[in-house]
Amino acid sequence: MAYNDAITRTDADALIEESVANQIFESMATDSMIMRLGTRLADMPAHVHRLPVLSLLPTAYFVNGDSGLKQTTKMAWENKYITAEEIAAIIPIPEAVIDDASYPIWDQVRPQVAAALARVFDSAVLFGVNAPSTWPGGLFQGTVDTSHVVNLGDITTDPKLYTAIFDEGGVLAKVEDSGYLVSGHIGAISLRAKLRGLRDTNGNPLFVRAMQEGTRYELDGEPIEFPRNGAWLTSLTYSGNTYTNPLLISGDFTQLVWSFRQGLRWKLLDQAVIQDGSGNIIYNLAQQDMVALRVTVRLGWQLPNPVNPVDGSANRYPFAALAESVAAAA
Repeated sequence: MAYNDAITRTDADALIEESVANQIFESMATDSMIMRLGTRLADMPAHVHRLPVLSLLPTAYFVNGDSGLKQTTKMAWENKYITAEEIAAIIPIPEAVIDDASYPIWDQVRPQVAAALARVFDSAVLFGVNAPSTWPGGLFQGTVDTSHVVNLGDITTDPKLYTAIFDEGGVLAKVEDSGYLVSGHIGAISLRAKLRGLRDTNGNPLFVRAMQEGTRYELDGEPIEFPRNGAWLTSLTYSGNTYTNPLLISGDFTQLVWSFRQGLRWKLLDQAVIQDGSGNIIYNLAQQDMVALRVTVRLGWQLPNPVNPVDGSANRYPFAALAESVAAAA
C-alpha cells in the first residue's frame, strides 16, 4: 500500500548528503551544554552499558613494632548502568520549498534539528523533564535528595547572592564537602542581571569592571553556561516543595558521563500522516504535498558518584544548586 512507502537513503542522496547529517550530529553535541561539560564515553556496544563504581575504599594501618601483624582490608564495587534511549524529531517541509533551488533549506533546518535534540537531552539531565525511567533523576532533583540546594531566600548576610554561592554552606562548599571540586556552572539567564548588580559593602560592583567592557561570567574561575535552548526551568515542584526560579547548578561535570549507542539516523518520509498526542492528524504528507525529515539518536547518561576519602556518606553528590525561593507545595 502507498502508505508504507518512504524515500530511501539512495533516493534522498541528492537532497541530503551524508555530510549534512554529520553536521546535524556535530551541532547537537555543540548545542548541548551537558554534552560539552560532561565526559563522553566510548559509544555503547549494547542497549545497556555497565559501570562498576567504587563503593568501599581500602584502609591502611600502622604496623605495631617489628613483629606486628599486618591487618587486612578490602574494596567493593557496585554497578551503575547507562541505558540508551531514543530521542527523535520530525520536521515537516512543503515540497514547494524544497523545489525552490535558491532557498538554502538545509541551512535553515540543520540548526533547528540539532537544537531540538539538544534541548530534550539537556532538560532531561538537568531537571528530569520527560526523562525515561531508566535514566537517573535530574541533577536538580539529585541536589534536593542530598540536601545540596541553597535557598537564596534564607540568606540574611549581605551581599546575599555572594554568601549563597561562596560562603561556608554555600553552593560551592556543598560540592566540596562531598569530596569534589566544581568544574563548571549552568545558570538561568536571569542570573546575569543579578551578578551584574552584585555590590560589595562599599557599593562597588563585583562582576562589572567597566560599563564599556563585557562582563566575564565566571565563578571561582570556572565559566557559567547560560542555556538559551529552552532547557532551563523557571519553577519546578519536587519532593513536596516548589522551587521558584532555580538560578544555578554547579558541580564537578567530569563525573557526569554520557554515551551514544547509535549515532544520528534520518529518513525522509513522503507517504505518512503526523499525529499529535491525542491522535489528531496534524499533517497528511501526501495530501498536502509535503515531506518530513525524521531524525533519531540513541544515547544515555549516568552519574557514577563513587565513594571518596572526603565523604563516604550516602549524601555525597558532585552537584549543588541555588534557588531564589523554596516553599512547601500547595
